[in-house]
Amino acid sequence: MALPLLPGNSFNRNVGKEKFHKSQHWGFCNNVMMLVSDEKPGIGGEPLLGQKIKPKCSIYPKGDGSDAPSWVAFDKQVLSFDAYLEEEVPDKSQTNYRIRYYKIYFYPEDDTIQVNEPEVKNSGLLQGTSIRRHRITLPPPDEDQFYTVYHFNVGTEVVFYGRTFKIYDCDAFTRNFLRKIGVKVNPPVQCPADPYMKIRREILEHVEPLRPYESLDTLKQFLQYHGKILCFFCLWDDSVSMFGDRRELVLHYFLCDDTIEIKELLPHNSGRDAIKMFLRRSKLPKNCPPRVYQPGQITDRVVLNLYGDFKKNQADGFLMDRYKLGEVDQEFYKDSDLFLGVTINVWGRKVLLYDCDEFTKSYYKSKYGIENFTSVSCKPPSPPPKIERKFPPYNGFGSEEDSLRTCIGFKPTPHRRNFKKFMEKDSYGFQSSILRFFAKLVTDKCVDLDRMFVISYYLSDDTISVFEPIERNSGITGGMFLKRSRVKKPGQGVFKSELSEYIKAEELYIGVRVNVNGYLFHLLNADEYTLNYMEQNTDKYPFSNLKLALQKLKQEEAKSRELKQIFRAADRKHTKKVDYNTFRDILMSFTVGNLSEQEFVTIVRHYRAPEGTCSDVDFLIALAHEKFKKNMFENFDSFIYSCVYEDREKKNVLPTKDIKRLCKSSRLPLSDDLLESLLSRFEDSEKQIDYKSFFSALNWRKNPVPELQPASYLKERCEDIWLGMPSPIPAKYIDYLTLLKDVFGLEEE
Repeated sequence: MALPLLPGNSFNRNVGKEKFHKSQHWGFCNNVMMLVSDEKPGIGGEPLLGQKIKPKCSIYPKGDGSDAPSWVAFDKQVLSFDAYLEEEVPDKSQTNYRIRYYKIYFYPEDDTIQVNEPEVKNSGLLQGTSIRRHRITLPPPDEDQFYTVYHFNVGTEVVFYGRTFKIYDCDAFTRNFLRKIGVKVNPPVQCPADPYMKIRREILEHVEPLRPYESLDTLKQFLQYHGKILCFFCLWDDSVSMFGDRRELVLHYFLCDDTIEIKELLPHNSGRDAIKMFLRRSKLPKNCPPRVYQPGQITDRVVLNLYGDFKKNQADGFLMDRYKLGEVDQEFYKDSDLFLGVTINVWGRKVLLYDCDEFTKSYYKSKYGIENFTSVSCKPPSPPPKIERKFPPYNGFGSEEDSLRTCIGFKPTPHRRNFKKFMEKDSYGFQSSILRFFAKLVTDKCVDLDRMFVISYYLSDDTISVFEPIERNSGITGGMFLKRSRVKKPGQGVFKSELSEYIKAEELYIGVRVNVNGYLFHLLNADEYTLNYMEQNTDKYPFSNLKLALQKLKQEEAKSRELKQIFRAADRKHTKKVDYNTFRDILMSFTVGNLSEQEFVTIVRHYRAPEGTCSDVDFLIALAHEKFKKNMFENFDSFIYSCVYEDREKKNVLPTKDIKRLCKSSRLPLSDDLLESLLSRFEDSEKQIDYKSFFSALNWRKNPVPELQPASYLKERCEDIWLGMPSPIPAKYIDYLTLLKDVFGLEEE
């Protein structure tokens, strides 16, 4: 019976062991098998008897939590030590040794070391990176091991390749790092001074150079204020001189080099050349120079003489004037000299600074503590009163505008009409831009009482034309009554200095009386385009505004019940609508003349009752039959056969788009508009068409309809036809119940 695996019951040392591999000692190098390393451990990675394994890297204490590799835990962390080295100097009488200072960088992630020597000006030594970054072995007899973090401390010495470096200090991060891993950091050690640099410094202090070097270092100012510009708004008032005026300027002060540039703001049509710069970028002297200086007289350095080989036109050097006898001292404008309200001298021109931008205000507030940035008022003086220009009266030759142009300039130019208005209001497509009104002549002559006219107002140039339709056996010739021209308003003189006023489009609406060259016309009605144009531009035509018209009706709200009873009495068939004449009589008597004709037409057009479409369908079918007869088109049975083939579900209906595609592919001799109108009349709510009834109605052989009758040119006394134009009444029937509901809130009982 086997003993349990408890401590003391088994003598097998491999109990609980998991690794039994044998380390590889042999390998290939250049395809030759050789011994790679004899320092590798034995079975399972355990060292052999008497074998000492070299540590590969520093060992750090483990923290709480999961272990991380050193190249992750110490990434971008560097330990910095300050060290010095004593170097012997042979064959020198002044000093026997030199002190050289170094920076030792230790990287904990892989125990690599880098040694750098800071550069010292005029040292005569090769400085920079002394030892590149890599792992460094310990000095003999421990050359088989590498330096770790535990070999470094303040006050200790390290030997790198036979050179002894003495560490005298380290930075704060290194000191904290060593304390955390349990190393007691020594206090800083005093570093000895270099005797050679001390002797050289003493020599330089007691030697005065014959050619002093004047340093003009403006790099700091450039780096600090590069791209920062102070902006002032200026005014140069040159109105006192001949042909002078007030000039608006913008001053830019560049903080990086204390230079100034000035730009001029030219208004439109100023008559001046568009010069970009008023003053190019340069330093601006405070005082205007009394004379012109010679080239090289104003310089940053005063040169006394040159020396060198002048035969080759080459100078080896130059001597500076220590006492600066020929120096010209000039005082230039600085940022401290510029503030609001000051007048600066720009080469003899007095320029006033009256405002600045926000950056300039913040700059002066932070640097000089200025808080008040009130803009200086620099309004120009009030101009002298203009002399009223009087023009002579119109002499009767040509138009008034042409006569006025001869008085404006020495060279008369033709009058320019409003081209923009002409392009916007000219006829385009279905928009004629012509307002047509049907008018009646207001006269006492019995012969002219029944004469009707068409007044056309052209929006593109505000001209008016009057046409009288020709009627047979009327005794009146008819035709053009007034050719297209502008019509003056009555009551104006002929020979006067002012331009005459003409009739405008806003003055024409239904119900108004217009005086056209002495003839008084009463506007009775207008065409559909004119009424739509008025309703779309209610700002110009307030009588076409439906809201204003309904407000006038709402003023009679006390008599709303009475109005409803009157409408019900007129509607004997209870159709909820009345004819146009009845509606007009009731509404005009109800408002007692408060409602104009144009407002009444606007209300009628909005509340007109929809009319039946049967007569419209008959007219379209008759028009289609006429097209088929002219083209001898009779192949309607093939359309029905094709539709039956497409109708797989036998519903006797097809979508409208399929019927339209079939008509287009078979080249049905109908225009697109006529075909669309016919399809819309036969279309149901689901946008489908009964194809049998549709094509049967189009078959002019089997289902003929009466032919279209030509329009009569005679004047007829019915409501639908008036002068061969659309009906003079806006609608046959009006839905009075909807009107009462919208205006007075009366519901149907």
